[in-house]
Formats: sequence, C-alpha cells, structure tokens
Amino acid sequence: MVALVPTEAHGDERGALLNFIEAQRAAIRRAAHGLTEEQAASRPSASELSLSGLLKHVAEVELNWLRLAQERPNERQRTQETWGDAFRLVEDETIPAVLDFWAGVAKETEEFVRSVPSLDDTFPLPKAPWFPEDGRVSVRWMLLHLVQEGARHAGHADIVRESLDGRTSFELIAAEQGR
Repeated sequence: MVALVPTEAHGDERGALLNFIEAQRAAIRRAAHGLTEEQAASRPSASELSLSGLLKHVAEVELNWLRLAQERPNERQRTQETWGDAFRLVEDETIPAVLDFWAGVAKETEEFVRSVPSLDDTFPLPKAPWFPEDGRVSVRWMLLHLVQEGARHAGHADIVRESLDGRTSFELIAAEQGR
C-alpha cells in the first residue's frame, strides 16, 4: 500500500474524492497494524484517544454522514448516555469486527456517491448548536469533510502509534508490504 493517492483517481471528481477518503482510511487502519487488542485499546499519550477507539469513531462518523446524505435514520446513532462509547470498544467489539463494519460502510459510501445524480445535491444538517439553523450541505461538501475528518484522525493515530512503540507510518507501510 502506498502513502500517496493514485494520480489516475478513476478519471473523475467522484473517484478522486473517494480515493482521498480511502487514503485516510488506510492511514488510520495502518496505525493499528500488528497490534494486539490490548495495545490498540491503550492510551499512551496525554490524549484520551486509543487506536481501536479511533477506528470505531471514524467508521461511525462516516456512517452518520452517509445516513444524513441518504436522509435515512442511522441505526447506530448514539445517545448522550453512550457518547463516550464512541471512542472505545465495548462489550464484544473487536478490531476485526470494527474493520469489517467500516469496510461495509466504505462500500456503501462508494455506491451512494457513484449513484447520486450530482455532487451538488444537498441534504439537511441535523439540529445542533454547531450547525446553522436549517443548514444544508452538498454531497461534495460531505466528501471533503470526510477527507478532513479522516486526515485529522490519521494524524492522531500516527501520534498514538508512535507513542506506543516508536513505529512511524513509513515503517508501517513497509511492514504491510513485507519489507
């Protein structure tokens, strides 16, 4: 797996945006490469973040934005009582299960983006103090936001991983490629 987004990007804007999102997904997944569940759940820095918690969070955030764009209910929507569980694995959750869930979300995101008539199509934002009242965003905006969200958390994941065992993203890319 390379660290750069492929330049061919499927020849269109949708493909380019999806490739940039996938590059950020891969960076976050890579940060957990070769770790045990216990290592991935640890919080070795000043932050409350763990790698397994980041994996779960970004998967659920992507699903939430997808459901908003589809104007469908999110079956995994969190209540205030469970919001803290968004950043840690609970009960029988495991890294492989979270990765499988995220792969399904990623596939569904790509199918939706490929099928939407226009990236300029808009959908309403939910009521929240951080969104404008009666706000709407385009599918393009959502995709750019997913790139931003992924990049932010990929950086967090790099710091957490390096704090755990000193391994950097370039070392992890080589390890994934068997080098």
